[in-house]
Amino acid sequence: MYRPLTVPKRSRWVALFALLLGSLTITACTAQTPQRLGAPIEGYNHTSAAINHFSVNGSGGPNLSPNSGGGSQTCCASLPVKWQPGMTVVVEWEKDPNPYAYSKWPEPMFSDAWNRRMNESAKQYTRHRAVVEVAPYETLGVVTVHFLPCNQIKVAAGTTRPRLAGHPYQYPLKMEEPSQCTNL
Repeated sequence: MYRPLTVPKRSRWVALFALLLGSLTITACTAQTPQRLGAPIEGYNHTSAAINHFSVNGSGGPNLSPNSGGGSQTCCASLPVKWQPGMTVVVEWEKDPNPYAYSKWPEPMFSDAWNRRMNESAKQYTRHRAVVEVAPYETLGVVTVHFLPCNQIKVAAGTTRPRLAGHPYQYPLKMEEPSQCTNL
């Protein structure tokens, strides 16, 4: 005689719970596409001043000698994986208008007298902050910050490199600085 298999009610609930827990575990382990990534920061200084330090959205970049750039990156600025219209970053920097003054000082380098003179020279440093639009990019790459005359800043974040075709900003490293800035 045929008798259907009966499963106790409690066992059905345990099986249902195990099935639900298993499906949630699999769903939780599925890789999600990130919305933001950390991108390395690189600077290009197109001025005769030194950039003692700078940051992009609070993340530090390398110091930059006058008319120099590239070759040094720091980690990382958090940016969206995909560029969005109107996207901006906050760039903050400290500028030394006379970066080679110490080379003409008669005091021995790092002596007490030299350090006093350096502290006086540091009073000429200026601090700046700018909200800058990021140039469009297809794929997030290196964040390149261009320091231009008159405290102008340009930022790109794609995979193309400065001085190569496809980079949105093609500035010479040494740019003429006007005697008076009109954009301030």
